[in-house]
Amino acid sequence: MSDDADARHNEKMRKIKAAREKMMATKTEEKGLVMVHTGPGKGKSSSGFGMIMRCIAHGMPCAVVQFIKGNWETGEKTFLRTHFPEACRFHVSGEGFTWDTQDRARDVAAAEAGWETAKGLIRDPDIRFVMLDEINIALRYDYLDIDTVVNFLLDEKPAMTHVLLTGRNAKPELLEAADLVTEMTLVKHPFRDGVKAQAGVEF
Repeated sequence: MSDDADARHNEKMRKIKAAREKMMATKTEEKGLVMVHTGPGKGKSSSGFGMIMRCIAHGMPCAVVQFIKGNWETGEKTFLRTHFPEACRFHVSGEGFTWDTQDRARDVAAAEAGWETAKGLIRDPDIRFVMLDEINIALRYDYLDIDTVVNFLLDEKPAMTHVLLTGRNAKPELLEAADLVTEMTLVKHPFRDGVKAQAGVEF
């Protein structure tokens, strides 16, 4: 790269830095966020567990309530329960995927039990971050009432507590209420080519 090109690049970076610093100076508020990870692409729960790792690293007590997945032995559940049981409370409420149970009444009861656990964790002043993994599936199938969940998050969630809700097909009411919404887009997945779910990648 020539000296002129270096100079142009450096000047461009200085301008970007100045503009960014000006923008960041206006971002002064802190609040507990309602966040949603949804969409057909892979990575909704995986991203959420990355945030759980951040919380643990920052000394922020956190919790996970898993809906739908049931007693499926995932790497994240084993890791957190084995290595960080004090830093992250891990609760499983579902009995398995809906096509496994084939019993709506049991699925509703499990979802309602999970929601009661979730409310207690969210209200706990010692917990800073609560991940409600796959709750969007329970809401999609009306195992839980969307208005009840949204109203609780808006009216009863402590001001500085973060709550993350994951799962496909998040309902419009939840998207409207959330502070942050990320949609994972499916571009390509090996499952379509006959490759099964694999440890370390899917679970």
